[in-house]
Amino acid sequence: MIYILFLGFLVSFLGQLPLGNMSFTSTQICIQEGVKKAWQFAFGVAIVEMIYLRFALTGMDWIVRHRLWFLGLGWLTVVMFFVLGFLAFRTANKQTGEKKALLLKNKLNRFVLGLMMSALNPVQIPFWFLWTSTFIQTKVLPVRPAAFDLFTAGAGAGTLTGLAVYIHGGNWLVSKMKTSNKTLNKVMGVIFMITALIQLYRMLYKPFI
Repeated sequence: MIYILFLGFLVSFLGQLPLGNMSFTSTQICIQEGVKKAWQFAFGVAIVEMIYLRFALTGMDWIVRHRLWFLGLGWLTVVMFFVLGFLAFRTANKQTGEKKALLLKNKLNRFVLGLMMSALNPVQIPFWFLWTSTFIQTKVLPVRPAAFDLFTAGAGAGTLTGLAVYIHGGNWLVSKMKTSNKTLNKVMGVIFMITALIQLYRMLYKPFI
């Protein structure tokens, strides 16, 4: 049981370490709004990721039957990331003072923001599908509801731990480097553009993987 829990934790934690939209947004929230709101965002992200993982473990038949729905969501994500990248660059270029990041210019509860951003990130589905199918085929992960629950719980803890690295470590690093919000907006724009290009490549060459 501990092994399965740790396996889910490790895969999710390592998956969160590369710099991405969720991790960088958690850093920005911590810097501009405080640790409490950053953790609210992190919990929102983790809950949706756990739901997607449970889908990957038990709902593959449904996903296969509704491929067109996921294809449409994938293309919507490409457009959304390109638009957000463009807006982040425009905000940075027009910025004259220490204003909030583009994604934080709203009154949304940060937990809800985490839910929404994570839900609009369908990359998680193929990520978890590949890992879980590999673990099941190699008999590393038993095909039992209890094992699936433990793996999902471990993955949720791994996501939170990975985001904690960016919440606390990112905040410390930005403070040490005295990075301005304008620079952070530009970095966010670059991340959105790179994510959009990666997603565009997937949709053109590997739409169902």
